Amino acid sequence: MEYRRLGASGLLVPALSFGAGTFGGQGPLFSAWGTVAGDEARRLVDICLEAGVNMFDTADVYSAGTSEEVLGQAIKGRRDQVIVSTKTGLPLGDGPLDAGTSRSRLVAAVDSALRRLDTDYIDLLQLHAFDAGTPVEEVQGTLDALVRAGKVRYTGVSNFSGWQTMKSLAAADRHGHPRYVAQQVYYSLIGRDYEWELMPLAADQGLGAIVWSPLGWGRLTGKIRRGTPLPADSRLHTTADYGPPVDDEHLYRVVDVLDEIAEETGKAVPQIALNWLLQRPTVATVLIGARNEEQLRQNLGAVGWSLTPEQVARLDAASHRPAPYPYFPYERQAAFARLNPPLIPAPQEQPQEQPQER
Repeated sequence: MEYRRLGASGLLVPALSFGAGTFGGQGPLFSAWGTVAGDEARRLVDICLEAGVNMFDTADVYSAGTSEEVLGQAIKGRRDQVIVSTKTGLPLGDGPLDAGTSRSRLVAAVDSALRRLDTDYIDLLQLHAFDAGTPVEEVQGTLDALVRAGKVRYTGVSNFSGWQTMKSLAAADRHGHPRYVAQQVYYSLIGRDYEWELMPLAADQGLGAIVWSPLGWGRLTGKIRRGTPLPADSRLHTTADYGPPVDDEHLYRVVDVLDEIAEETGKAVPQIALNWLLQRPTVATVLIGARNEEQLRQNLGAVGWSLTPEQVARLDAASHRPAPYPYFPYERQAAFARLNPPLIPAPQEQPQEQPQER
């Protein structure tokens, strides 16, 4: 397993990490993701650790905290071997203190997560959504206190826009608080919006991307193709409306190329889609989920090899979408520059005059 620095931090994370959204299985959305628990969850953790996957990502909102509980039991007795990442901020109920990242909410949420995970500290705490009602200074000050108390070691964000992230980083810098080192983002061959604003921000500000739903909300599993009905066992029947929308023709265009490359390489479609992501700038780790051992082992096959530059270029072309404003002028300028070299040639270096012999 390859290990990469998480943003501008000293923390090394595996190129592939395990997303524990399939643990627990409570509620209409998460039960469709998976209902892994008990010995089965521990077995998946065993397989991950054998492969060098030592980072496990969850959230308090996953199955109303049950995912954290299942993960905590699955890593029991080997806490020092793993990196635990969790998230908070999304609503857990209808009460005034059941959502957001106010000081009272954050402190209570971290204490609850520690109890459910049965641990003394969280390696990486990420804010699951931006809380516009709480001053960023309050959020940063609370995170600073949690780090100083030893309850949290690193912090990051998830699903923040560029300006929200920069406003938070500016507040941290202004007051000398720990900076975010990660941003958890949706990124896939059929969802490349991350590249326009958040990727340049990550490169500039030292944020490592933790990629969620790298298979496009279950659309790049190799089971969905042009002219065929949605498989009966696909979770998209019940979860499609919860995830990022995808135009069918765009999906099929990408899948067509994935199928071609699968034929060339002997690799499965999901492995190719994951390998493409691992070659993208700023990506620190890609979260793989699994409802069973077979899915997990297949996803682990995304590492240890690389797509060729030519195959990457074909996937880039098939998955390309026009840039949104205000980025499309830059994209057009770049294309114009490639097609129209300068009319005035660049000045040539003049040979130095040789000294004359006397």
